[in-house]
Amino acid sequence: MRGWCVHTSSSPLSLSLSPYPLPKAATAAYWCCFHYGFPRKSNSRRKTPCAISIRCCASASESNNNNKTWQAEIDNFVVVNFYRFVFIKDPQHKIAKHLTFLKGLDIHGRIYINEQGINAQYSGPSRDAFAYVEWLKEDGKFSDILVQTSPALNGHAFPKLKLRYKPSLIQLEGGISHLPLLEPSMRATAIAPSEWRKKLEAVNNNDKASNSNPSTNYILLDVRNGYEWDIGHFHGAQRPYVDCFRSTSFGLSPTEGVASDQLSLVDKEKTDILMYCTGGIRCDVYSTILRQQGFQNLYTLEGGVSHYLKTEGPIKWVGNLFTFDSRLSLPPSAYNQETMIEVSMTQEAFESDKFAKCYICGSQVSELRHRNCANLDCNFLFLCCANCVMLFRGCCCYDCTTAPRCRPALSGFQRYKKWHLYRDLEGKVQAQ
Repeated sequence: MRGWCVHTSSSPLSLSLSPYPLPKAATAAYWCCFHYGFPRKSNSRRKTPCAISIRCCASASESNNNNKTWQAEIDNFVVVNFYRFVFIKDPQHKIAKHLTFLKGLDIHGRIYINEQGINAQYSGPSRDAFAYVEWLKEDGKFSDILVQTSPALNGHAFPKLKLRYKPSLIQLEGGISHLPLLEPSMRATAIAPSEWRKKLEAVNNNDKASNSNPSTNYILLDVRNGYEWDIGHFHGAQRPYVDCFRSTSFGLSPTEGVASDQLSLVDKEKTDILMYCTGGIRCDVYSTILRQQGFQNLYTLEGGVSHYLKTEGPIKWVGNLFTFDSRLSLPPSAYNQETMIEVSMTQEAFESDKFAKCYICGSQVSELRHRNCANLDCNFLFLCCANCVMLFRGCCCYDCTTAPRCRPALSGFQRYKKWHLYRDLEGKVQAQ
């Protein structure tokens, strides 16, 4: 939340400004907080801008009844993510209960439930977002579920709420309903972020000591898409040759030595496979497949990269984290500002944004955020420098610039809306 605290030691206005946090009321001190820059949703369901939303109140402290605390509140939006693999006997009944509870809450996002559990990503005002979490935890199956949050400074990160039954909680070729996801022993061993950091540091130290003979008894496996790696990844992780998780095939190559399969030449009994993804669910799912293929030493980052950035900061991480919502990308500081101090002067920090290249010309990009090709029938997600955005009018290649359904190039990091809005706009322009 953005804002400033105003402090005066007496009733006459003699003010000094200081950033958050707001300290406890001191003797004969007056405080007031001002917040700004957040959208708010009206009762008419139309999004209306709300620059300031303030509620002031005064309260007497136990030590001095004359002390006053002025507090300003605003509905700051957050994105919440959680999942759990657990047997649900009657998922349709569970869905009905969730829909009933959410009926009065301002929640947008994707919440899928089936016999294997729940997978949720949604946005909303913090009060509503956390109310749903607390209600969910009243169910013993989810009382200790790991819930992850991140800021949504521009309001909702999803267009609407989708809460429904889905045969597969995530998309994978052939589905996942047949996988032994409810058997913890078939999934990879979860490693806490602090232990994950120690493992990466130990591996890095060993590799430096051996120079030309780096360690080969481990594989750092990025179980995400290639375009996610393009804007952020752990040091030492190779870019996955995957455009969609559905087609992930690590360890499944029929022949050895396949360049795109990092596990094709791995000793299944002796090699440690360190798997990571955004929030953890893709690793949990895919590790059961690798277990069935005979891989024995499987480890996953508990809670994924988002949990790691929250607790450890960007140690051994470079770049931003891709998000599957309207934000598209978040810097590590969005998860934990305090941990950024620890790495602010390290070599990793200086190199954190120097690896990303423009898809068209190959030059370094200054902003780690993708855009969609302006050609609706392409819609390719790519990184692009400012010059190429102008030269190719928001398209990913020259051919797309001549496509019949081209949208205007967007400035900044806006997201495209429905096609009919641009089609109707073009018709009005031609009519004039």
